[in-house]
Amino acid sequence: MAAGMTAKQLLEFLIEKAEHHSDDIVAVDNQQKTVTFGQMLRKYNIDVRKLTVDTLNVQADASLFERFDIFKDRYNLLGNKELRNLVLRPDNYMGGRYFAELIKTTFKQFEEDEYTFAENRISVYGKHLNEWSKLAEWFHTHGMASKHNKWLVQIPRAYNVVRKSGKVASFGELLKNLFQPLWEVSINPNSNPILDHFLTRHMSGFDCVDNESNIDLPFHSDVKPDDWTGPENPPYAYWMYYLGANINTLNLFRLHHGRSFFHFRPHCGESGSVNHMLAGMMVSHGIAHGINMRHNPAIEYLYYLTQVGVAVSPLSNTYLFLEYMNNPFPQFFSRGLNVSLSTDDPLQFHHTQEPLIEEYSIASKQWKFTAIDMCEIARNSVLQSGYGHLIKEKWLGRLYFLSSSLGNNTKLSHVPDIRVAYRFEVYHDECNYLESVVGKKGWLRRAMLTKEEEDSVVEKLVHQVGASPQKRGAG
Repeated sequence: MAAGMTAKQLLEFLIEKAEHHSDDIVAVDNQQKTVTFGQMLRKYNIDVRKLTVDTLNVQADASLFERFDIFKDRYNLLGNKELRNLVLRPDNYMGGRYFAELIKTTFKQFEEDEYTFAENRISVYGKHLNEWSKLAEWFHTHGMASKHNKWLVQIPRAYNVVRKSGKVASFGELLKNLFQPLWEVSINPNSNPILDHFLTRHMSGFDCVDNESNIDLPFHSDVKPDDWTGPENPPYAYWMYYLGANINTLNLFRLHHGRSFFHFRPHCGESGSVNHMLAGMMVSHGIAHGINMRHNPAIEYLYYLTQVGVAVSPLSNTYLFLEYMNNPFPQFFSRGLNVSLSTDDPLQFHHTQEPLIEEYSIASKQWKFTAIDMCEIARNSVLQSGYGHLIKEKWLGRLYFLSSSLGNNTKLSHVPDIRVAYRFEVYHDECNYLESVVGKKGWLRRAMLTKEEEDSVVEKLVHQVGASPQKRGAG
């Protein structure tokens, strides 16, 4: 969420604070003397009257291409790390007040748009056991709840940084810091009601992020997390396995006790080894980016068969790793992969006040998508999201979880039944072909129910409610 607002929103926020709240105490100096916002601006010779979106120096340009180090530096407002820590972090002298107020301007824009909903990220590093409590306290203190937003907690793959700082002695300790607080509050919600409220009502899942182009160490599956004590970062697959295993185990417990569960949707396949795509497919509910599938048709085919969701951000990709017209998104979509469009760091990669509309409109024009295509992509986005059953039911209809036209409410999705039926029939034809080659019917675990299985589900619902829940007839 540190880049979830637009550059204009950030600029207006800084100007408003400088003009009307320059006496806010924002930090203490080395002599433990308080520092006001106005004093901080004067210290760095920042004149807000001369500030523009360009002088903020946060937006992407050609210098970022394949340079993740420069990309990270763009979070420093006006190249200033202290200003970044004040405005774009929840853990600072002000208790993240400015960060919260800035995020609320973004939420206000969502509310004005009415139909814009998001899953913004906020980071937990695994530095210490009370990190979750601090996050929940920040959320509660500043009233960060919004019906237009669910939170994905983003875990940076930064064990090497945390280990070097002396915060943890092993990768196992980092995992303990990440998951022990979640187990404690899942077992006994009254032990931390504020954290329980955040997890249950406002958090939809986990993300995992860092520069995938970094070369992985060889994967040593026999090295346990507690024994990973060196300064090197574990390989991508090692991270995926242990995060996925812990999230899955936690989900099983929470579901058994009627609690909410969490999606795992890591950044995966933006750059680096194509093997990352295999790790992501095996342990996650969906991934972000996935553009490296273009290098390996076999992996792309596996993503088709499993229908693991892929949220692609072409405008981000074009600045960092792949020119826009070389992006494989239109091929993925036409072949029937479960793909959607997503924003990524609007502060850096978007230029309008409606980043998601910007993403959709450019894709529509550049790749000549029809209105039906765009509606199908939007429908995929809802299905991939971590919003709850009742919300998805409201947006897509009561049988949204069915893959055939039985699950498609055309009045809500604006996707014709014939398009949904085509995707459904082609998928099962492909699965039937594979099973015929193997010579064993039922051998393949399908990502979509068969027509007979869907009919059985509908019949059960009919008996429960006494009438057809939506419609009959399917394709």
